[in-house]
Amino acid sequence: MSKNVILVDENNCAIGEMEKLEAHVNGKLHRAFSIFIFNAKGELLLQQRDDKKYHSGGLWTNTVCSHPEPNKDLYECVQNRMQEEMGFMVPVQEIFTFLYKSGYENGLTEHEFDHVFIGKYNENPDPNPEEVMNFKWISLLEIKKDININPEKYTSWFKILMKNSTFLEIVERKKEEILL
Repeated sequence: MSKNVILVDENNCAIGEMEKLEAHVNGKLHRAFSIFIFNAKGELLLQQRDDKKYHSGGLWTNTVCSHPEPNKDLYECVQNRMQEEMGFMVPVQEIFTFLYKSGYENGLTEHEFDHVFIGKYNENPDPNPEEVMNFKWISLLEIKKDININPEKYTSWFKILMKNSTFLEIVERKKEEILL
């Protein structure tokens, strides 16, 4: 079943819909979300995308990434996707948005207005094997070190975020708040 994404302008105003793969083939700007889940130790839950994903298969990235569905509440889509990919739902809050464009070796282009959410969870997930090959809990410091040594192991959007000082400052502040 094909899914539509919400096409947006650079101010995140919806301007239409398009089938997901078609939007990626044509590099159309569309709405997305990324979820960052931390445990009580302050470690981030990373997932390794399934090899069969339409792009970035086998790469490590933040806890959950997806696209909200047209005519549905963004927060509801975030919760549903967290359950579908990682097997749990927890309260999250939106902390950041960013726009990026990244091309891939298979000719697809991610051009997204990405809403970033943060939350807390202290158990191991029960990932969907059709979405996630592996997972690990890791500190932001270790992630940044590994991205510098092995950038090819990570998704483009995750690397962009992990090098964005404003995003990292917000994450550190919000992470402390949610871990209290």
